[in-house]
Amino acid sequence: MTRERWSQRPYGARLRLGVAAAAVVVGAFALAGCASVRNELGTADSACYIGLPEAVAAVHHHGHLFGVRLVSVSSLERQAPLLYEAARKAPGRSTSQVCLVAFGGTFTAGAVQHPLGRAASHLAVVELAYPDKRLFGTVLLRRPFLAFGHTHI
Repeated sequence: MTRERWSQRPYGARLRLGVAAAAVVVGAFALAGCASVRNELGTADSACYIGLPEAVAAVHHHGHLFGVRLVSVSSLERQAPLLYEAARKAPGRSTSQVCLVAFGGTFTAGAVQHPLGRAASHLAVVELAYPDKRLFGTVLLRRPFLAFGHTHI
């Protein structure tokens, strides 16, 4: 469009055209941000999701996933002494972090691998070494001692 024809348009039409062009540019940037590649949940816990097959096998494919947490072994000393001892006494290379995978359902000590804690429960927390995914134990608990999961998923 030539400069003369543009200046001959009424001010309201030019304003609407300018606002529409700005909206298109902002929309394009917003969509580009949504389409970018992401391979994590944005938390440190994301690294533990690769251990889900081992955790599911530890509870023999029973129950439903509550959530996953990556924690330091030292933080378990007061919160979960059974898991702390299992990580400290595990054979092989020591680790400073563990992945905890929580499952809800009906569990018994005879129906999980490396049982710790109660004889039966509705909550099972599988402890895996990080990053090599060795199974340290499956503790049966009455209630969770950590907030598991991500509410935004």
